[in-house]
Amino acid sequence: MNTPASTAARTTSTPALPPVERRPYTRAAQLPQIMRERIVVLDGAMGTMIQRYKLTEADYRGTRFADHSKDLKGNNELLQLTKPEVIREIHEQYLAAGADLIETNTFGATTVAQDDYELPELAYEMNLVAAQLARECCDKYSTPDKPRFVAGAIGPTPKTASISPDVNDAGARNVDFDTLRQAYYEQAKALMEGGCDVFLVETIFDTLNAKAAIFALDELFEDTGERLPIIISGTVTDASGRILSGQTVSAFWHSVRHAHPIAIGLNCALGATLMRPYIEELAKIAGDTYISCYPNAGLPNPMSDTGFDETPEITGSLVEEFAKAGFLNIAGGCCGTTPDHIAEIARRVGQWKPRCLHEGGSTGFLSGLKVA
Repeated sequence: MNTPASTAARTTSTPALPPVERRPYTRAAQLPQIMRERIVVLDGAMGTMIQRYKLTEADYRGTRFADHSKDLKGNNELLQLTKPEVIREIHEQYLAAGADLIETNTFGATTVAQDDYELPELAYEMNLVAAQLARECCDKYSTPDKPRFVAGAIGPTPKTASISPDVNDAGARNVDFDTLRQAYYEQAKALMEGGCDVFLVETIFDTLNAKAAIFALDELFEDTGERLPIIISGTVTDASGRILSGQTVSAFWHSVRHAHPIAIGLNCALGATLMRPYIEELAKIAGDTYISCYPNAGLPNPMSDTGFDETPEITGSLVEEFAKAGFLNIAGGCCGTTPDHIAEIARRVGQWKPRCLHEGGSTGFLSGLKVA
């Protein structure tokens, strides 16, 4: 229900962190101002779009990896080296749909993840080339009125630093913090060198993994003198309202807020309907940062074209409800979403004012306030 801005809810969150001296952003410096003016649109699923190309094992291998000892189909991060035209085309479709931010195809481009394919030595090259491809596409579509930004995608890896992989040994671990930190540092350095504007630490199911990524980013900023905006996005895995390592969204926020992200949010695992209470909770407690949300297109459905239930109209209308309620600063799509979904989301959220910030950790909601 529409309500005037004068009666918008104002909720008190946790106290703000003590002020610290932070260097200004050296890239995407205009992004905070843009987020104060309108809801920023993130792109949709890369994997869903790649599936539409029905690529074969030979496509993934190309000539360079024709004799590799392991199957490579499904290693999507390899495609920037063997099928760069596919990745470029997907980026451009999302940009044409209205995305302000596009993610590099680097979700699994770490030495830790690529070890599954016996290709850890390619991690740096994968990230570098992926960022260069995305940079070219953004530069092609950017205008003075609508600049486009490259978000360097940093995924969780297939391993978890705080959960045992062995039900008979609670203390067992398949990766340690320092291994993750080193892998993330290498990934982030290559993404930065390739031209990314923002770092997106996403689909976090284990907060300790995310802390390793944050630590690596801090190291990189210190070593290079650069400072890029960081978006942190967790994943609530089920109706318990917790990420896999056991934290509520409130606890998750308190665990990562020291990174001073430009935005905190949720993605994947759930569609917008099930995600709503957790996004609302974040919007209430994270008063000193922006909120991002890019849900799946509903629940998995192997009979549908995208593998998920929701059409662009359904996903768009649900995300618009978040915008109308005053929860959002960044909106996009995760698994099952396509350029059609992003175009619908962009059209709908563009009608609403973004969620605003307030000093001292309280959040202002502009519920039901349309853009003039």
